[in-house]
Amino acid sequence: MLKQDLRKLFIEKRASISLQSLLNSSLTLSNKLLKLPIWGFNNYHIYLPIEKKKEIDTSFILSILQGKDKNVIIPKVIGSNQLENYLLTDSTRLKTNKWGVPEPVDGFKVAPQDIDVVFVPLLAFDNNGNRIGYGKGYYDTFLKQCKPNVIKVGLSLFPCVETITDVYKGDVPLDYCITPEKTYFFNTP
Repeated sequence: MLKQDLRKLFIEKRASISLQSLLNSSLTLSNKLLKLPIWGFNNYHIYLPIEKKKEIDTSFILSILQGKDKNVIIPKVIGSNQLENYLLTDSTRLKTNKWGVPEPVDGFKVAPQDIDVVFVPLLAFDNNGNRIGYGKGYYDTFLKQCKPNVIKVGLSLFPCVETITDVYKGDVPLDYCITPEKTYFFNTP
């Protein structure tokens, strides 16, 4: 399917989920992450969810990261297709931007090349590890700035689709994608 058709379909699917189901799925998904071979690193990038769009509740993953004493890095939109990344600390102040994304007001910047693992938001993904988001390109731009071996872990409420037919050269595929039902492995040994 084409990205625009998948985007519309999965926005509708997500909107129909109950808040309790979203919470349960988010918890299940975060527990499944513990089985991935990704925990030997220091710097983990995670997004904070847009609640009104029923994105996966990443607070469970944050608890895991903090419990494992990892450095947690969160993004801030700074311009067209650009993110800055900040270390999340006890003193980090958050403000919700115009899209409903909680983001840091200021703090300690972290260079993309210093990030080891990125938890990637998405609307849908295919069986080749290609993903689609809201279509603005923030994460594709950001992931290209990371080191070549950064581990990219997609988080999805739904299983993969067979194929996204209009993948283009600038799209950055995932290494893993976790759903409440299944773990998908793509570019991994």
